[in-house]
Amino acid sequence: MLKIGILDQSTITEGSGPKEALQATTRLAVEADKLGYSRFWVSEHHSSKALAHSSPEVLIAHLAANTSRIRLGSGGIMLPHYSAYKVAENFRLLEALYPGRIDLGVGRAPGGRPLSTRALQEGRYHSADPYPQQIIDLIAYLNDAVPGDHRFAGLSVSPSTDTTPELWLLGSSGGTARLAAQTGASYAFAQFFGTPGGKEATNMYHETFEPSLMSPTPKSLAAITVVCAETQEEAERLASSSDLFFLAMYKGMELPYLPSVQTAADYPYTPYDREQIAATRAYRVVGTPDQVKARLLELAEEYRTDELMIVSSVHDFDARLKSIRLVAEAFGLNEEQETAAAATAEQTEVRS
Repeated sequence: MLKIGILDQSTITEGSGPKEALQATTRLAVEADKLGYSRFWVSEHHSSKALAHSSPEVLIAHLAANTSRIRLGSGGIMLPHYSAYKVAENFRLLEALYPGRIDLGVGRAPGGRPLSTRALQEGRYHSADPYPQQIIDLIAYLNDAVPGDHRFAGLSVSPSTDTTPELWLLGSSGGTARLAAQTGASYAFAQFFGTPGGKEATNMYHETFEPSLMSPTPKSLAAITVVCAETQEEAERLASSSDLFFLAMYKGMELPYLPSVQTAADYPYTPYDREQIAATRAYRVVGTPDQVKARLLELAEEYRTDELMIVSSVHDFDARLKSIRLVAEAFGLNEEQETAAAATAEQTEVRS
């Protein structure tokens, strides 16, 4: 059975503010937990007018306290801004508080514009790309496996935990896929960026994977923009908000919010704009439950994975909730969760 997770960016919608966006993220996580979704990840962005937060590790703690089963994670921590040791400490703490429920997704992108990057890295100078070594260090820190010849030999990470957060390398290129394979980490491809080459990157990851302390076997997923409604027409209408949002981004205009469907309908699109939207739509899944399920199953096969994450940028929150409910129903996520829970209860009863 295909597992489905959710990646949420706490997008501020037209007519609301950051507080409402964070409340919406919390409500979405609670609903995803009930519906049987496998994971719920939150992103990291800096100095953004349209996105409500920049600290996934803080938000993860809040979401974990309000849910009971679903895995929570970062999609992802922009590692070059930080000390790998401090990131390991933060996520070991989250793992100690919520054992078996924490994912550490990391990326090398800045998550913002050059100004915020300079502010985050003030006083730091890198003569070379630090990211590959940071990943190696992170794996050692998370597993209490700092080698004797390491520059910080003898270093330990608190708190001590019996379990370890799952480490995922997030990317949209073959370079990240190669690094994930070489270090034995899990790999998540960001298709929702609209970047081509996902099939090739994930295939290379699976074919060149080397077992590590993090995982003996390859594990991958792809994050995909999905808008689901009862009719194709309604799904297209709801998707128009994100169409305009990403069109503006492509044209170098940062919108301070996700526009409403009405704002999107009133926008004076040029023929070139419509061509750009059509090109972007090729990387998205928009339609009825049956259409969405069929396309996601095709993509899972292309990506050689049994897990996908959906990104649903819908202005109206009720319509967004309905979208994730329809996807859950189409895949029988809640039924699968109930079956697994019943099996676990039966095993526990037999042991007792």
